[in-house]
Amino acid sequence: MKILFSLLLSFLFLNSARGQSYDSLLTVLKSEILKKNSYERIKENHLIQLKKTLSAVPSTSVSTRHAILNEIIEVYRDYSFDSAHVYTYKLIEVSNLLKDRQKQYESKIRLGALQLSWGMFKEAFDCISEINVNALPDSTKLRFYEFKARALNEISTYNSNRFYSPVNRLESIRALDSAVLLSKPGTYDKYKNLGQLYSITDQRSKAVVVLRQLLNKKDLTIHQRAMVINDLSYLVPNPEKEKLLMIAAVYDIRSATKQTMAISRLGTKMLEKGELADAEILLNEALAETIFFGNKIQERNISISLSQLAAEKLIRSENKKIDLLIILIIVVSLGLIGIGVISFIVYTRLKAVKIREMAVQEKYRFLDQINKRLLEDGRIKEEYLGHFFHLISGYISRLEKVKRNTEHKLKIKNYEGLLLQAKEINIKKEREDLFYTFDTIFLKLFPNFIQSFNALLNADDQIVPKSGEILNTNLRIFALMRLGIKDAQTIANILESTLSTVYTYKNRIKSKSLYHGEEFDSKIMEIKFVDVQEPSTETFVH
Repeated sequence: MKILFSLLLSFLFLNSARGQSYDSLLTVLKSEILKKNSYERIKENHLIQLKKTLSAVPSTSVSTRHAILNEIIEVYRDYSFDSAHVYTYKLIEVSNLLKDRQKQYESKIRLGALQLSWGMFKEAFDCISEINVNALPDSTKLRFYEFKARALNEISTYNSNRFYSPVNRLESIRALDSAVLLSKPGTYDKYKNLGQLYSITDQRSKAVVVLRQLLNKKDLTIHQRAMVINDLSYLVPNPEKEKLLMIAAVYDIRSATKQTMAISRLGTKMLEKGELADAEILLNEALAETIFFGNKIQERNISISLSQLAAEKLIRSENKKIDLLIILIIVVSLGLIGIGVISFIVYTRLKAVKIREMAVQEKYRFLDQINKRLLEDGRIKEEYLGHFFHLISGYISRLEKVKRNTEHKLKIKNYEGLLLQAKEINIKKEREDLFYTFDTIFLKLFPNFIQSFNALLNADDQIVPKSGEILNTNLRIFALMRLGIKDAQTIANILESTLSTVYTYKNRIKSKSLYHGEEFDSKIMEIKFVDVQEPSTETFVH
């Protein structure tokens, strides 16, 4: 009765969700994340009961043990890879004891499908090659072709080589076609396999119709609904795509499914839209689920998204600081203008009352006190805000000083002084300061850059900065490339060098590398970026 009630609630939730707003669905999802432990306890209790039942069955009752092991694996399949893996091997042992060829093949198919979920492509395809499909009954053939189609489709996606990918995709279509033919009409398998066949053959509208028909069936489990809705989300545009992903993620949580794509895909979508707070919640939850299940490939992909999110947060934080700095500069500027206006008024009034010297002395003292108070207030503002203003106004002050000196020397025709003043401008030092700032900030973001870069070179050809250097020209060129600046002319402009010099440095390093061509560039881009949680407000001044 509880199961029937749960399925009824799920059916009502899906149908009502089509009319719900994006925000209300997101609220439901966040609420379910907070309640996920209760759903996991239900699954764990179910597993405890199954294991107790298994331990109570005598070793001689091989058929009974086989049936219970199948139930345990079905519960573990999308919950914990390691546990499912262990019990699948136990199932294979029991199947061998039964000496039942069909059960032996079914056990191997289970193992291969599980290995495929973890990204163990070689083991999965070894399993496929070991199975004689002609010796299987139709029910087992169906599972074999579903497994084979999924394996071929995933390897065609993973290996996008233009020679192999089309072949794997064509073989996947053939396997799916066989699965559709073996599926009984009106069943979950028939709709699911037909929908996947339409999807992989780019018949998206037909696939959408079939999957929506499947969702209208009342006998689907929560987990089945989650998988169908996730498949459907690939075929529809936004905003329905995001709503479907939210529903699928809710169903995954309620069924305590850890091997899930919905919540990580939704988190990535929100990251792309710039909704960083929600994206962080969902991606962290997706990472926790993936770690629990044990899928290292998916864990790495989610970690990459979280690194991108951290970088975006850092950029936004720095932009806010820049905005604040601009506001403070405006405030200081207005204060200085105000002081100038008041000083001018005071000066004008002093001139007007000079004819009444006796009276003016009293007013002069009064105005002098006001002026001193204003100057004092200005000084206080400069002291509090000077360290913000200094960073931007430093160059302006130096430029103003050069302008005044130049005007003065031009008036007195002191050309030698002008020449001397020009020589005092040390462009080389300014460039060194620029490079120092660039090097320091870069190594803050990529602290292992030099070691990782040298790991790409032979031991005799490794580059070590000289004493007093942070990065040298060689390292700086590839540091700019790591930041995403690929255009050689742009790199030359930044480094105040020529295009030919940049090409010469790059080619010289690549010729000494352990990797060649684009592979070397790819290795440069793989150098790790440090995950900065609290950006430093330190100002780099050489």
